[in-house]
Amino acid sequence: MFPVFTASEIATLERFGEERLYRDGEYLARAGEKGDAAFVIKSGRVVVTGQGHEGPIAIHDPGSFSGEISQLSGRPFLVDAQAEGDTKVLVLNSERLRHVLVSEAELGERIMRALILRRVGLLEDGVGGPVIVGPAENGGVLRLQGFLSRNGHPHQRLDPENDASARTMLEGVPEDEWPLVICPSGDILHNPSEDQLARCIGLVRAIDPNRLYDVAIVGAGPAGLAAAVYAGSEGLSAIVLDCRSFGGQAGASARIENYLGFPTGISGMALMARAFNQAQKFGVEMAIPDEVQRLSREEDGFTLHLANDEILRARAIIIATGARYRSLGLNNLSGFDGTSVHYWASPLEAKLCSAQEVALVGAGNSAGQAAVYLAANAKKVWLLARRGLEATMSRYLIDRIAAQPNIEVLTKTEITALEGENGILQAVRWRDGDGEESRHEMRHLFLFIGADPNTDWLGASGLKLCEKGFIATDDFASDAARPLETNIPGIFAIGDVRSGSVKRVAAAVGEGAQVVAQLHSYLAAQQAVPA
Repeated sequence: MFPVFTASEIATLERFGEERLYRDGEYLARAGEKGDAAFVIKSGRVVVTGQGHEGPIAIHDPGSFSGEISQLSGRPFLVDAQAEGDTKVLVLNSERLRHVLVSEAELGERIMRALILRRVGLLEDGVGGPVIVGPAENGGVLRLQGFLSRNGHPHQRLDPENDASARTMLEGVPEDEWPLVICPSGDILHNPSEDQLARCIGLVRAIDPNRLYDVAIVGAGPAGLAAAVYAGSEGLSAIVLDCRSFGGQAGASARIENYLGFPTGISGMALMARAFNQAQKFGVEMAIPDEVQRLSREEDGFTLHLANDEILRARAIIIATGARYRSLGLNNLSGFDGTSVHYWASPLEAKLCSAQEVALVGAGNSAGQAAVYLAANAKKVWLLARRGLEATMSRYLIDRIAAQPNIEVLTKTEITALEGENGILQAVRWRDGDGEESRHEMRHLFLFIGADPNTDWLGASGLKLCEKGFIATDDFASDAARPLETNIPGIFAIGDVRSGSVKRVAAAVGEGAQVVAQLHSYLAAQQAVPA
């Protein structure tokens, strides 16, 4: 986390940065402000502090460096860095820092590892980022905490039940305006949307409507991030958009144990966070959350029309929007979304369910992974499925579920009703294969019942879809060497959104790598066409 560079390594870094002197007490970085990326200390000392942490987070002496993963993409600082005594540093901006990571393999590896570990430390300690003020089970609190967690962004929460300052802040504020969010800039938001929060803390910034990217990748799941890594590493100007967070459905997997190269397993979020950081290392821009509403063709390429009225222009488009979660056909289910009904199982949901009984509906691998993960915290997990597990779940997960004493599997079982009020679930009713209905008191329900293709936004694009709504490719490719191309040359579809795709993380990653070769073929053909 805190490497110390040798004199020769500092000499190497001098080729990428510029020397600067900071006087005693002067700030090199302020939380919430944008600035240079990394500071290599040549003399003096830099003290790093942050909101929510007593005392210094780190003290950097000569040979060490200050910075974390945010500065790799030019996002605002999460902490303060202040000179103690006159301090001479080597300053590397974001672009120069990325050059170091790519061109100096061993040195770059040490720096990249330190940047990632420092972000992990901030996340674990709840240091830096916005402060969310509101009760734990408030729908807005859960929504914003989930959003920040899935985007790997540090944050803190003040609970009015045990924090006097939080109670004072919420006095006189209507409940429908809860939670309050205090941004590092000092701005206070009332129950903001995810887009409003993201812009306040600098997660997203305005898109230049005059810039023409080589490729725009819509969707930041495993397929989209794989395409981003390969496109960026091969010198293409690429941007990734997603309406919520990176990782997609894979990011919600508690543990993936059949992904090549990880014999002990890895959480979906950890795997996707690595891919997200890797893409940024190669200069790929991230626009998350930014929702695409429409796609149109232009003379020099394509235009994406965003929900915030911005436009983005690109020579080619890769669609990796995956699928959206299915829900149950219950009239009052939407009233519990975000507070008591969940579509993924992260540490946030596991904490909410501690020592409680929960119900989980589903029979696929994602459902099995979630059931095992929740069982470590919950009093009991009821796993409900219409059919047996053998047809849709991997054997290792079935065996693991059978070995968990607090997981009970009920097949041929359907939920019939939800009871509760004000967004808080009180009981779940279900009917078994014999037609008998039973009522079970519980506050949380998890749904892992599959997904539908996320293609509604393509209605006016002219893209051909299969009868189930997935994007067709093989039958319409304009070039036999480009099997992932759609009926519109220059638009490619990969991952779960593509008709005929294998719904596995490894398959999605493979298509993300494969599509970049086809993208080069298309771009080369376009350049060869006479004006």
